Amino acid sequence: MSDQDDLFSETIAPYSPKVRRRLGELRKLILSTARSLEGVGEIAQALRWGQFSFLTLESGSTVRIDSRRNDIETVAIYFHCQSGLIEHFKELYPDQLKYEGQRAIVLNVNAPLPEATLRHCISLALTHHLRKLPAKGRKTKRA
Repeated sequence: MSDQDDLFSETIAPYSPKVRRRLGELRKLILSTARSLEGVGEIAQALRWGQFSFLTLESGSTVRIDSRRNDIETVAIYFHCQSGLIEHFKELYPDQLKYEGQRAIVLNVNAPLPEATLRHCISLALTHHLRKLPAKGRKTKRA
């Protein structure tokens, strides 16, 4: 086991088996998506704000996963709230996903994982800086 595997296991240890299983599925989905994307490069895994996080060095926005402490039947994929990503996801998938404000996609641990939809959202986050997607209320640099 790698240090990152150990850190992930320690981070999710307090959660129920269903939550641990779903977070493990999300971790695998994020890492496999990152490997499939050109220009993303190495993904660092670490704790940020107490949540297991996936950081790109240059290509995109940090993606975090965690249980939702106020609802033990759900987990969330968190995105930077000022990135504009959730608004973009809402335009693409208004009815397919459940959102929490400007920062998260919320998933029920008992429902099937919408893998293709999540893979697309994750790829948009991990390549966010490559595409120069404008954050809400901010101007983008012109090439």
